[in-house]
Amino acid sequence: MHPFTLSLYVLAGICAATWVASLMTREYSWVDRIWSIVPLVYVWIFAAAAGLQDARLNLMAALVTVWGIRLTFNFARKGGYAPGGEDYRWAILRTRIAGWQWMLFNLFFIVIYQNVLLWLITLPAWTAFEHRGALTSLDVIAAAVFLALLAGETIADQQQWAFHRFKKAESAAGREPQPRFLQSGLFRLSRHPNFFFEQAQWWVLFVFGAIAAGSLLQWTVLGAVLLTLLFVGSTVFTESISRSRYPEYVEYQRRTSAVIPWFPRRAESASVTPTS
Repeated sequence: MHPFTLSLYVLAGICAATWVASLMTREYSWVDRIWSIVPLVYVWIFAAAAGLQDARLNLMAALVTVWGIRLTFNFARKGGYAPGGEDYRWAILRTRIAGWQWMLFNLFFIVIYQNVLLWLITLPAWTAFEHRGALTSLDVIAAAVFLALLAGETIADQQQWAFHRFKKAESAAGREPQPRFLQSGLFRLSRHPNFFFEQAQWWVLFVFGAIAAGSLLQWTVLGAVLLTLLFVGSTVFTESISRSRYPEYVEYQRRTSAVIPWFPRRAESASVTPTS
């Protein structure tokens, strides 16, 4: 069976499984729970179809595997795999979309769209499969960039994890945590540095496919584009929740880059008009 066809069968099976699981448990984070796992399956399908003899495909599969292990660990320690570990945003969204409309949203967006997206972001491996060849210096550079981005996301997630442990300890001691949301470390340069590093890694995976094909004009860029658009929507929704909880978040938005890490803006100061 051609690996592209096999990947479609796997996609269909995973869509069915996550949809049934959501109906049986009334939890809607099943795609979140497999987010760091199924991309590994798709990439290794193409690497295995090449008999594990193509260095570029093997490198892509190895990098995605390291990405998946790290993200799975981070998701697990936050309780994502525990019963009731549903993403808090789905519960909020259910208050705005009710009844049959939510069921359609669950089927078509949460299950089908997101699973198709997870398949699409791995299709540069198909491009590499169709254009097999020796590794080049560009592949080495791309791998180094991928690992640097992976390190950045690891640091951002660790800073967030440490902050939430601090916040929980302060609340348990009966104190108001100060600050009430993370604004230091990488979060001083970006409100969502982990979002930036996550998206950028999949753009680099697309570059591997483009290197194999010898051209950036590949339709498999669709996965990276759609992932970026998904993160844009997720960022807007998440920040609307943050603003409703923390009035001071507006000032944080003003001085801090939304996604791409950049130098923070200076604090606003009241202007004084001299009198004559």
